[in-house]
Amino acid sequence: MGAQKTERDEEFRAFIAGAWTRLLRTAYLLAGDAHAAEDLVQQALERAYVAWGRVRAADDPHAYVRRILVNEHARRFRRRPPEQLVTAVPERAGPEGPDGFERLDERAALLAALGALPPRQRQAVVLRYWEDLSETRTAAAMGCSVGTVKSQSAKGLAKLRAATSLSGMTTIGGRG
Repeated sequence: MGAQKTERDEEFRAFIAGAWTRLLRTAYLLAGDAHAAEDLVQQALERAYVAWGRVRAADDPHAYVRRILVNEHARRFRRRPPEQLVTAVPERAGPEGPDGFERLDERAALLAALGALPPRQRQAVVLRYWEDLSETRTAAAMGCSVGTVKSQSAKGLAKLRAATSLSGMTTIGGRG
């Protein structure tokens, strides 16, 4: 039994090492705060560890854990009002090139506008456009129909396009 548990733990550690960055990025975009994102990923990984037998047997373990992450995010919104989850965008140490400060301003404006979306619209936009998932995979991650993904994505993108803070930016949501 001890050898099995050690092997299971090593598999799980290897999974975390490969998936942490992507899960954290998705969680940050969903939660709007670095600390809340870390908590969200840790809670999702706790649930994944408990169900590791099912997770590793899944066709795509990362998709399975991403679904857990989205569900954890949804649970948080049922427990707390959105105003407590969306906070200011953390400042970066310096510019990222010749237009670094402009890019930082655009990023901050985009993340603030994303944080202002209702939870389901934010989930749909993050999974479709940042995670680059198909409508079918987004629907699976959100636990809804493809039609819901289409409508929530369209509404979310329309709100982002209408946001005055994003008026000078390039195309939002390049897909049709």
